[in-house]
Amino acid sequence: MKRIIILVVTLALVGLVAFRLFSNKKEIDAKNQIVDNTNTSTTVNVAPVESRISERNLTMVGTVIPNREIDVKSEVQGQITALNVKLGDYVKKGSVVARIDNQVRALQVANAEQALADARQNFERYSNLYNGGAATKAQLDQYTLAYENAQNQLKQARKELSNTTVQAPISGYVTLKPVETGAFANIGSSIATLVDVSQLKVQLSVQERDVYALHEGDAVTITTSVYPGVTFDGKITFISASGDEAHNYPIEIAVVNKEKTPLKAGTYVDIAFNKKNETPSLQIPREALVGSIKDARVYVVNSNNVAVLRNITISADNGAYLEVLKGLEKGDRVVTTGQINLSDSTQVTVLAANRQ
Repeated sequence: MKRIIILVVTLALVGLVAFRLFSNKKEIDAKNQIVDNTNTSTTVNVAPVESRISERNLTMVGTVIPNREIDVKSEVQGQITALNVKLGDYVKKGSVVARIDNQVRALQVANAEQALADARQNFERYSNLYNGGAATKAQLDQYTLAYENAQNQLKQARKELSNTTVQAPISGYVTLKPVETGAFANIGSSIATLVDVSQLKVQLSVQERDVYALHEGDAVTITTSVYPGVTFDGKITFISASGDEAHNYPIEIAVVNKEKTPLKAGTYVDIAFNKKNETPSLQIPREALVGSIKDARVYVVNSNNVAVLRNITISADNGAYLEVLKGLEKGDRVVTTGQINLSDSTQVTVLAANRQ
């Protein structure tokens, strides 16, 4: 009887343990069961893409370049007998930069002068003979032509002699001097490079939406971190009538340099065009941006309330709003909150369409 009681108790305990294990398994399976959420959607806020006029002054960054930069070259062959400039020198227009050996050309001028004197004498003699009837018209024409040729030969010889003296065609600073005294110069050899920085210019490419607000002759204000608090006067001197494939238009700005705070060619400057942008552009709230401005994307909610990830191109950053060059159209709805829960082609529920 005692053994039967022990057996019954043992079976009861085993049954209780088995029941407990089975119950726990059902709870675990229920927790691990995959819930089908295909009928649920993510809640988001959206804002429409709108055409707006930016409340910003048109400013750009550029680099000043010389108004004039001349590479002074030799026009004759010969040895450089004198070089009168060094790097950094300021050279005035017409001053002698270099001299090239002129002995041979001086002799050529002397010979040409003698040939001209002989030709003049023959011309005058045959003119008198022709007038007296002692020479023919053909003889007179022959010596007339010889006299004219002698005049041209002398002009050519004098020109080559003058070219042995290399003069500065503009006033400016010597920024390059590739030769030294004693070197042999060929025709076209570079002697020195002169840069005129009394006047500077800035060349820029302006987007289509901004270029129509600009006109030749408009004044601009130029500043640089090199001279804090100093402004330079500028003026638009050229606006291209033709843009490139990206709808950018080249313009050129003349800059008046200053003696006390002179700008050097190659300096970065900030250009303020002294007028606000008056051309509307498509804009979106900054919070709609997914990723960076360079690799910009947004979620666009279509008519079926599906959020589609779209690549866009940002043309300007206006702080709270971003100007969109391409990728969106006016009226498109972009997601402004809830993007963290989205993936491409996610069903969404729109809470509000916030207007800008």
